[in-house]
Amino acid sequence: MKVEFAPINVPLKRRIQTVAVLQWIFSFLLLEFCCGFFVILILGNFWFLAVLYLLWLYLDWETPCTGGRRSQWVRSWTVWKYFREYFPIQLIKTSDLNPNHNYLFGFHPHGVLVAGAFGNFCTGPSFSSLFPGLTPYLHIMPIWFACPFFREYIMSAGMVSASKESVSYVLNNKEGGHASVIVIGGAEESLNAHPGSLTLNILKRKGFIKMALKHGAHLVPVFSFGENELFKQVANPKGSWLRNVQEKLQKIMGFALPLFHARGIFQYSFGLIPYRQPIHTVVGSPIPVKQNLSPTTEEIEQLHALYLQKLRKLFEEHKRTYGIPEHKSLIF
Repeated sequence: MKVEFAPINVPLKRRIQTVAVLQWIFSFLLLEFCCGFFVILILGNFWFLAVLYLLWLYLDWETPCTGGRRSQWVRSWTVWKYFREYFPIQLIKTSDLNPNHNYLFGFHPHGVLVAGAFGNFCTGPSFSSLFPGLTPYLHIMPIWFACPFFREYIMSAGMVSASKESVSYVLNNKEGGHASVIVIGGAEESLNAHPGSLTLNILKRKGFIKMALKHGAHLVPVFSFGENELFKQVANPKGSWLRNVQEKLQKIMGFALPLFHARGIFQYSFGLIPYRQPIHTVVGSPIPVKQNLSPTTEEIEQLHALYLQKLRKLFEEHKRTYGIPEHKSLIF
């Protein structure tokens, strides 16, 4: 006898999706818990466990710069499926990518919490099915890997350090098949993540161009439509006292502190749950790059200009499909 299970009703499914998003948001708060738990171990009766972990941390310190330690089990948790369905998040392919090459993906924009990058490159089967033979590595700020226990969690999802050593390690794979995913605008760009904003911090960001040239990694522009629509920020225009404080803190701590809000769990007026807005992450066509171990400033500038041109073209070709008015364009 065949047993059939009733499908999950829509209200229950939406609650599950909301819980999945909470899991993602509180992953950031897990940082504080991990640090606190480590302090408790040191000060309590189990101090020897903290000493053993410190020894492990010392021996394992370079792992975030040498490809990390991903876990397919963590990356395929069911909770991430509901996380992607909440918005929903979708990865769009515009061109085949030969797995015999290495690639450097430039991800734009940062948004508040980089939901599109996490949902597409750290969870689920979409990337591997669209780009067979490629392994994505999402590069994040090195400071996150200094936190005890938390570092193990983020590495298991496929995140690695954004240091030069880490990017070089990923792009040095002689057999190809590696894709470094770098959020080019960095933490500074998150302060511009207001709904409707199309401002990218990229004109002075040329380190990724130099890395692509040194390793002969093909450049791939990626634009995530809807990334800036998930949260509202307290108004912080350039020159305002709030923006000045945020920028100073960002220089001191290495990461930005956008004052954001969205909806709650049971109401839509205020809370930290992102708005249910679709995210379409469009992966552009590759820009072939010939290896040059000592690129000149002029060569870097030329490739940077070409990358900006291709990024703008990618945006213009798809903006109408994803709800961007005709008169709006990217601001570099």
